[in-house]
Order: sequence, then structure tokens, then C-alpha cells
Amino acid sequence: MKSVSPLAGFVAGAVLFLAGCTTRSISNSGFENSARRYGAQIGGYVGELSELDVIGVTADAVVTEADIHTALEGPRGAKLSRSSKVLLIQSGADYPDAPMLEAMQGKFAVSSFSGRPAPRNDATATLSKSLRLIAARGGYDTIVCYWGVLESARENKITSVVSWVPLVGSVIPDEREHMRLRLKAAIVDVASGRWTFVNPPSVAASELSARVTRKETDQGLVENLKAEGYRTLARTLAENHTE
Repeated sequence: MKSVSPLAGFVAGAVLFLAGCTTRSISNSGFENSARRYGAQIGGYVGELSELDVIGVTADAVVTEADIHTALEGPRGAKLSRSSKVLLIQSGADYPDAPMLEAMQGKFAVSSFSGRPAPRNDATATLSKSLRLIAARGGYDTIVCYWGVLESARENKITSVVSWVPLVGSVIPDEREHMRLRLKAAIVDVASGRWTFVNPPSVAASELSARVTRKETDQGLVENLKAEGYRTLARTLAENHTE
């Protein structure tokens, strides 16, 4: 029998593990099975806002050295203050997720606005100005838009244990799902259009599941990671980006 080197075994295991890797938006985080996703956002998921949509910079804008020097000489970035009135937007969603809204409302005066992207056109900067106008008319001085990506992988739990008890295979925990949530947020000053990006630490968890509990396990991980990640993001905004 041909032997297998430790390196080859490691590579094979890595391929097996990575074969189950998936990514999804926090705004389209339902369980996916056989190319069908369950639990999508109300109204249907149609994609994400881009960073350029929110900060008002067009990818094909003609930028001069003078523009760069002027930006360097003026005030930079944007910050929240304890008295900020925040218009909160979750990219890709009709409404911000409830745990994020609750986490932010514990620290700032917050209301929400839709983050569903409009049909694409060449006027990217117009969307940013429209959002700032909407915020200004509503009495909000700051826009916070956030994005999130859930990364997950399933690890097959292959064993050679012999059991003399009749078992139904579908209820045996046979996979461990590993999941990580990465978030980022843009703070936009409504009056000036200045902006700052914030990247809180990622959060991760894992749990065993069986075939009949795969969806419940997956969605439990999603909800727990969202709640933890949103608290971390709100705390990061409050602690490190206030004036």
C-alpha cells in the first residue's frame, strides 16, 4: 500500500476543509442549501452600496495634484461626538439589523435609513450628496454606513468509532461550522462631506451540527456573531472616534 507523506495529508485535509468555504453579506445572511438561500432580507437582496457611493468620490474623477494638496491642508476625516445625531445605514438592507440599531441607540441619537442600492449610473457623487441632504433635512449631522461579511467553512468530522447502538445518521453531529464576521463603517460629516473609515476587530465562533440541524446551527452562529460584532462596532465608534 502506497504511503502518504504528512505534507500530502495536510494538503488533502486543507482542500477538504476549504472546499466548504463561503462568504455572504450581513444583509443576505440566510442559510444557503443547494444554491438556495433562506431568510433573506425583506424586499429581496439586490446588492451593496459601494464605499464610493457613500463618500462621494467617482472612480473616473479627474484628480489634480492641487486637489490632493488642498485636501491635505484642510480639516481631515470625520468624528462622532456624544451629541451627534446619526443617520444609520446598513449597506444592502432595507433597515439596519435590530441589534446594531440597539447598540448604537445606547450611545448616540440614532435613526435609520435604507441601504438598498439604486440602479447604477455614472453619478456616484450624486448619491452621497442626496444622502447628506436627506440627513440635513432630518436634522442629522452625521451619517454612519456599515458593511459586513460573514465568512464560513465546514469541517467534516470523520471518525472510525464503532457503535453497537442503532443510530439515525442524520442526527449525528458530523460537521463543525467555523464562522467569522468582519465589519467596517464609514462616518460621513453631513456639513462638509469629510469621512473616516472604521474597522473594528473581527469576531469568530464555531459549532458542531448534524444534517437535520444544519440550518438552525448556521443561523444561530450568524445571529450570535452579529450581536457581538455590532456591540464591538458601536463601542469602537464611541470610544475611539468621538470628540
